[in-house]
Amino acid sequence: MAPRDRVGMQLRDRPEFKSKPRPVTFPKETTVADAVAEMSARNIGAVIVTDADGHVTGVVTERDIMVRIVNAGRDAAATTLDDIMTREVRVARETDEVLAWMRTMSNERFRRLPVVDADGRVVAVFTQGDFVSYTWPDLLFQAKQLASATVARSYGVFLVLGGVLLYTILMVLVLRML
Repeated sequence: MAPRDRVGMQLRDRPEFKSKPRPVTFPKETTVADAVAEMSARNIGAVIVTDADGHVTGVVTERDIMVRIVNAGRDAAATTLDDIMTREVRVARETDEVLAWMRTMSNERFRRLPVVDADGRVVAVFTQGDFVSYTWPDLLFQAKQLASATVARSYGVFLVLGGVLLYTILMVLVLRML
């Protein structure tokens, strides 16, 4: 897909949007130990904290657990998600543009983006990794253009170096024959 074809692409248009598993959500009263058990079982790095209507109220990441539980010496079985969750969560609508959120996540330095439907219920969690696959075609295109421009601009240098290399090989072969 050419870069200009993707301008205005919505989050829900990304291939991984439909294939992503449902986000793991918990109410704020859940213990950190229970959330960690589920995170470990599913091999995921975060859980979304939701209210009774499924609206995002927080997020708990591996880093939150390391800093606010492990490093602080707290008991995960006696601590709730509400005690350690990040409350200021950026949430995207499934109709938001991919490029806008790529910039926002990069500029604000967060790695997980809960995506909600028109009713405000979480339907997916995008990670920075999901956006990397979006940028690969652009990066490959730019690398190809740069390589072509470098070769074209340095054609004379490549000819001279190639000639020197060919001369060196021929001289080595001639000297071995003597």
